[in-house]
Amino acid sequence: MFRKVMSEVDIKQNLKLVVGKIEEAFRKRSPSLQTEKPYLVAVSKTKPAELVVEAYSAGQRHFGENYVQELVEKSHNPELLEKCKDIKWHFIGHLQSNKVNKVLAVPGLYMIETVDSVNLATAINKAWEKFRKEETENLKVLVQVNTSAEDVKSGIDPKEAINLYKTYEDFIALMQCYDEIVKELQLNPRELHVSMGMSNDYEHAIAAGSTIVRVGTSIFGARTPKSDAK
Repeated sequence: MFRKVMSEVDIKQNLKLVVGKIEEAFRKRSPSLQTEKPYLVAVSKTKPAELVVEAYSAGQRHFGENYVQELVEKSHNPELLEKCKDIKWHFIGHLQSNKVNKVLAVPGLYMIETVDSVNLATAINKAWEKFRKEETENLKVLVQVNTSAEDVKSGIDPKEAINLYKTYEDFIALMQCYDEIVKELQLNPRELHVSMGMSNDYEHAIAAGSTIVRVGTSIFGARTPKSDAK
C-alpha cells in the first residue's frame, strides 16, 4: 500500500511538471505558427495498468502504447475499464496490416498515429467500417513521416506525405510536410495535427509547432526493457 501511494504522488507531480512545461512552451511559441495548442499523450508502454489508473485519476486522459498486445491487455483490464471510462488510447507503434483488427477492437481507441502506407490506410478504413458501424465519428489517424531517411525508422518519405494524406524526427522537415499538405489541400491549419516531441525534446517540438507530444519517462519513470515486459 505504501509503495502504491508513493507511486501515485510521484506520477501526479510529474504530470504537473510536464503539463506546466507544455503550457510555458506554448506561450513562448511564435504567433506566426497557426497550429493548435498541444496536448499530452502519456506513453505508458511496459508500465502496469495500475499506473495508468493513477495518471488518469490525476487528470490525464490521452495514453499511448507501442505494442499491440500490450494495448489490448491494458485496455481490457477490469480495473481500468471501471475507473477510466473516458480514456483515449493512441496507438503509436509500428502497425502491421494483420494486427489492424486487434487495434480497432480496443475500447477507448482514439487515434492511430503511425499510418505509413496507402495499403495500411486502406486496411484500417475497411476494418473500421466493419468493426465500428455504430460510431458517430471517424477514427483519427496520423500519417507517419520518416524525416531522417533512416532505414531503422518507420514512416513514409516526406515527398509521399501528401499522396498518402489524400487517400486518407526532424521538426523542421515535418513542419514543412505539414505546410505543404495544408497549402495543397487547402485545409484549415488548426484541423491538422502534428505529433512530434518526446520526454527529451517536447518543449523544442512545441516551439516548432507540434500539437501532440508523447511523454513517457518523465511521467512514469524509466521503462522496463521490452524483453522483460509482458
